[in-house]
Amino acid sequence: MCLGIPMQIIGISGYNARASAKGVERDISLFMLQDELPAVGDFVIVHVGYAIQKISEEDARQSWELFDQILAESDA
Repeated sequence: MCLGIPMQIIGISGYNARASAKGVERDISLFMLQDELPAVGDFVIVHVGYAIQKISEEDARQSWELFDQILAESDA
């Protein structure tokens, strides 16, 4: 199964970016979005270090709520 994580872009340098989610920061590649590069503050779905799709802040928030729910239920 593949899993894409919603993250917010906090810095950009060419086709590389720094992204943050839930207090965790990662360096990611924007190469797959080169036709429509995201800007600082945008939200993206990240899969194996690559931003693969821009998403809205609301979609990112809803995804994190679902992930939190899944984790809470798996701990029970």
